[in-house]
Amino acid sequence: MNIWKNFVKPVVVGISITVTFIDKIGYVARVDGKSMQPYFNPNGVTDYVYLSHWTIRHFEIHRGDIISFISPKNPNHRIIKRVIGISGDTIRSFKTDEIVNIPNGYCWVEGDHIGNSLDSNHFGPLSLGLITAKATFVVWPPSRWQRIKTELRYERLPLNLLPLK
Repeated sequence: MNIWKNFVKPVVVGISITVTFIDKIGYVARVDGKSMQPYFNPNGVTDYVYLSHWTIRHFEIHRGDIISFISPKNPNHRIIKRVIGISGDTIRSFKTDEIVNIPNGYCWVEGDHIGNSLDSNHFGPLSLGLITAKATFVVWPPSRWQRIKTELRYERLPLNLLPLK
């Protein structure tokens, strides 16, 4: 009985709390590759980011957010990209030069390293149901500690937000 009270019960409770936290609140993940450079992994230094499940629980995403999602090409992979357009936006694919209207329930995502990223330019608009988290902080290395900014370069603004010429 002492083993249960002193060891097994605290371990079971601790594991349950940890799993619930990771599933509902968030976790830290490594950002691999060059597709989000220069924002992540500058100078070849690997960044670790906090991915928040909590901030996207109602699928409230904005242009410029950096999100994690299940790859539409391989459901075993998680990808991290920047949201370029949301439902109702009109985007010009830089790969095909095609004009794309983002349907309801979808968004358009791209890597910051144009041309070196598997993103919506390859697989089209992303279903909001594939989004798993939003990147909110760089947590490692310590020299890079920062809140992740929601920003979008002017040249990647949706066409419907550009001033008329």
